[in-house]
Amino acid sequence: MPVDMKEAIAAAARTLVMDKHVKKLTVKDIVEECGITRQAFYYHFADIPELLQWVLERETTQILQRSRQQGGGGEQGLRRFFQLAVQARPYIRRGMQTGYRDELERMITDAIYRCFAEVVEREDLYRGYSRAEVRLILRYHTQAVTGLLESWTDEDSKNLDQIVSLVYRMVQGEVSPRG
Repeated sequence: MPVDMKEAIAAAARTLVMDKHVKKLTVKDIVEECGITRQAFYYHFADIPELLQWVLERETTQILQRSRQQGGGGEQGLRRFFQLAVQARPYIRRGMQTGYRDELERMITDAIYRCFAEVVEREDLYRGYSRAEVRLILRYHTQAVTGLLESWTDEDSKNLDQIVSLVYRMVQGEVSPRG
């Protein structure tokens, strides 16, 4: 069975960040961990930020596909998103400790925005708003959720259902942030 080289490279980077606790992720370290040449790395990715972008886009696409396949509506999809985001926190925290913090923060914000945008599109929310207003609303919710995930606690995990319900109602415009 042929190995998906992009996935193998991503797995090597994940191992370096999570298991070997590297502070500065380098192409040299990745190719050594993966057992490939630098040329093979550069054939698949222009640089490490492109690798990180690929991983994040792939994960976001999988989350959205699972959400569509499993159904249950936007609130159930949001719940799955939060569950996956909480599970990914150790990886994200480790990634933030590397030299790619700024790129990773931007990519995560873009991925969250993309998830919200798909929900808004799929559920036909904000019909009476202009495109600019919808973009602003999406940015607002993206930043709110990003901040919430950054400061996530064990108590938040216990109250996941209530948090998801409130965030979902806010995204739908049913309640304001003040309730």
